[in-house]
Amino acid sequence: MSAFKRKRGAQAHVGKKAKKVKFVADGGEERNETEQERKNEVTIPPPVSLGKWTNKERVLIFSSRGINFRTRHLMQDLRTMMPHSKADTKMDRKDKLFVINEVCEIKNCNKCLFFEAKKKQDLYMWISNSPHGPSAKFLVQNIHTLAELKMTGNCLKGSRPLLSFDPKFDQEPHYALLKELFTQTFSTPRYHPKSQPFVDHVFTFTIADNRIWFRNYQIIEEDASLVEIGPRFVLNLIKIFQGSFGGPTLYENPTFLSPNMHRREIRLAAAARVREKQMVKEMQKLKRVDAKEDVVRDVTADVFLTPADEKPVYIETEAPEPKIVKKNKHKAFKRQRMARR
Repeated sequence: MSAFKRKRGAQAHVGKKAKKVKFVADGGEERNETEQERKNEVTIPPPVSLGKWTNKERVLIFSSRGINFRTRHLMQDLRTMMPHSKADTKMDRKDKLFVINEVCEIKNCNKCLFFEAKKKQDLYMWISNSPHGPSAKFLVQNIHTLAELKMTGNCLKGSRPLLSFDPKFDQEPHYALLKELFTQTFSTPRYHPKSQPFVDHVFTFTIADNRIWFRNYQIIEEDASLVEIGPRFVLNLIKIFQGSFGGPTLYENPTFLSPNMHRREIRLAAAARVREKQMVKEMQKLKRVDAKEDVVRDVTADVFLTPADEKPVYIETEAPEPKIVKKNKHKAFKRQRMARR
């Protein structure tokens, strides 16, 4: 049986009917064309999307070595949500970031999402327009993957998303640049071969606390309400560069605090609390050691004194007269009383 290829896209017209392909059973000669063809004909339906794929945006999503399981699952979730993405092997730490431009050229990609891990606990994300720029570097925080969240939302794999941006993106120039970069990177091109011609979920980018909060919601058909799908993460902007993975700095976040400095402040605060407790203990010891003052007069001595009239003091100058004791002569002695018994 010979294989039949069918070209989709520009060759498909709106008024074109379904193609009928002939298969000959047992590899023999055709016989009874009228009856045999009816039995062996297979109908191939026309393509769902009848437009032409013109936007050739492709996004390369990969990382450096040293990432943890959470980052790996996050990359897999992004590749699942973005049908126009491509994957590559992990890049060595010793390589310079400019090498990524060559990797994008080899993979025929013009956008790149690169996850850089440091100290096995800090995760940085580069989003770049390869090879001419611009590019932005973020610190990724509060990562929650699809498998971890277990949300009730769900959407069709390969469907095209809507992008929703906070109104603050239009107020400042660096946020406007990031909005255009996010739009070109996360939006699925129309009529992409791996995409589905449906719009059933929304990517939201919200600015709060000088950070960009990413969420993914499903659009429910009944009442157009939103149910979160996942994943979710927070991007803390560090710098925006003119070139791809380098070049002159266009913007630097003045409120950004590196993770090393944050951990250092936490350690210093804990050390200050310990020192304060030690000082309190030393002060208590000094209070105990200090000599106590002797109390000359008891304060409680006059508690039970009641006011009364003073009596004249009588002083006897002569000795008192002795008392005369008269003995009972009729009283028997003790031995006599004992003898009577």
